[in-house]
Amino acid sequence: MTSVLFSPIQLRGLTLANRIMVAPMCQYSATDGNANDWHLMHMGQFAVSGAGLFVTEATAVTAEGRISDRCLGLYTDENERTLSRVVRFCKEHGNVPIGIQLAHAGRKASSRRPHPECRSAPLADGAWQTVGPSAIAWADGWPAPDILDRAGMARIRDAFVDAVRRADRLGFDLVEIHGAHGYLLHQFLSPLSNTRSDEYGGTRENRLRFPLEVIAAMRQAWPSDKPLGVRVSATDWMDGGWDPDDTVVYAQELKKLGCDYIHVSSGGSSPHAKVPTGPGYQVALAHRVRAQSGLTTIAVGQISDPTQAETIVQTSQADMVALGRPMLFNPHWTWEAATRLGAQAAYPIQYYRAHPSMWDQTVPGKPAVTADRRR
Repeated sequence: MTSVLFSPIQLRGLTLANRIMVAPMCQYSATDGNANDWHLMHMGQFAVSGAGLFVTEATAVTAEGRISDRCLGLYTDENERTLSRVVRFCKEHGNVPIGIQLAHAGRKASSRRPHPECRSAPLADGAWQTVGPSAIAWADGWPAPDILDRAGMARIRDAFVDAVRRADRLGFDLVEIHGAHGYLLHQFLSPLSNTRSDEYGGTRENRLRFPLEVIAAMRQAWPSDKPLGVRVSATDWMDGGWDPDDTVVYAQELKKLGCDYIHVSSGGSSPHAKVPTGPGYQVALAHRVRAQSGLTTIAVGQISDPTQAETIVQTSQADMVALGRPMLFNPHWTWEAATRLGAQAAYPIQYYRAHPSMWDQTVPGKPAVTADRRR
């Protein structure tokens, strides 16, 4: 049977060779938002991975919007210059289209870098004042954000637009807007973090207003032939929070604005949420959003087995799958999945002889070597 996972998919003027996305994964390795050699190595390995799409880690549109003081940014000329070196490198040697995820962390900004011994917590030295729709701290022990007024909201909207223009100059093929995990845009959506009494709070229609204004402005600034998608949290997993019904309505509005896909995650609005994790635990959410909105949908969350990924797209639960931690553990996941499923994935010509079909007679087929350089 022909693999659906390894069939192409079209997003505006961009054709993806398969339906595998290397999901955005924070690296906490930048200095003042600037990319460095770690990013060159990290992004470079996925640029030759044969996946359908690679999307950068959450990249802040303002300094205050960084999750931590070591997060990547795209809000200064220096940010743009240092990232341009990485993008040029990936496009010269790679075989995978590259997207950038643009973000603002809102009340969850100014946090420590997570590491095995310590969960994310507010910064001590070097902390900055955070902002949000309402003066509600994310968790006990966290500072309350300043409430964004109209001028502050306009400033952040314009920062997203400025970052989109920088991303286009850098040559990114796609933009993904981070509207999930309790970060700023989701903070406006969720009743848990938005208790405003103006036209940006209260009803669902009002809570949708600011994210839709930001996304509409970004779509207008981003070239018409390039795809723009949105990552969402389909549910807060909390009583009284954002839920799948809300997400379906949101997806329908995103489709009207010209968004090309929705990347369905969940959670992040509260540390008290009881999230029922397990293999593919968010796929049902993606399936519902896809069925009820008609928007191209990406499923994510503990998808690690090639057969599992194939089943998700073959049964139309989602149009694509995104893998994060499994890709960090095995950057050659796409190649192994292609071998398992009897499909082909692009190899750099330098690695051609590494394909099992070149040395193991039990493996059929030859790798789809990508020799031409994406400049």
